[in-house]
Amino acid sequence: MRHADLSGQVAIVTGATSGIGRGIALELAAAGARVVVNGRPGEASERRGAEVVQAIADAGGQAVAAPADISREDDVERLFRVATDRFQGLDLLVNNAGIEQPAAIQDMTLDQWRGVIDVNLTGQFLCARAATRAFLARPAPAPDGPARGNIIFISSVHEVIPWAFQANYAASKGGVSMLMRSLAQELAPMKIRVNAVAPGAIRTPINAPAWNTPESMASLLALIPYGRIGEPRDVARAVAWLASNDADYVTGATLFIDGGMTLYPGFRGAG
Repeated sequence: MRHADLSGQVAIVTGATSGIGRGIALELAAAGARVVVNGRPGEASERRGAEVVQAIADAGGQAVAAPADISREDDVERLFRVATDRFQGLDLLVNNAGIEQPAAIQDMTLDQWRGVIDVNLTGQFLCARAATRAFLARPAPAPDGPARGNIIFISSVHEVIPWAFQANYAASKGGVSMLMRSLAQELAPMKIRVNAVAPGAIRTPINAPAWNTPESMASLLALIPYGRIGEPRDVARAVAWLASNDADYVTGATLFIDGGMTLYPGFRGAG
């Protein structure tokens, strides 16, 4: 398989210790990037981060683990210093970290609301701000040269599809969509590209109940016209392409990786 060419680039991937983030970190490293593997502080997460770093090293790549809670401003600043201290620069931020805390709206606590918004939206803002500052500290590229830096937000089909009992999550992803587009408009004149990837149903541990029995898989596939669940590599390959110079004229775009879920298959032949 041909990988996108990211030779010499330095990337930070937040939430990279499992699932989609892990797949992205491995794909970027396979494409030649040096990767800062971020996960939440804590023994289990840090162990998984070390395993991702080791997997990249075993494949001949370079990576370093950098635990940080991206909802905390001081943690974000420390995270970005790892890239400059270890790899002397930054070319790419993949804003992937996110959490879910489902509840019926009448039962949802303020802590559940804030917890999701703090990570999924405020955390992505803090990281995007830190990345922009790092990019602007570099010399401006030639007008016809490649981008000065790249920011890729990992959003969700739920930036456009309402999600009952997940109002906090859906609101955070709707916010990510407009945050991405606003930053793309603001930063394009500085040769900083900003895009998003919006996954649909992807086979990861966090959503195992949605696919780990024949009955749940059948219900899920009814929402996916393409007829299969997505894999982390489907998202990772899209991210690598968006990060590469092959996508140099792309900014402000959201690429849905969803097997057609946003085509609302329930309306096929109806409505």
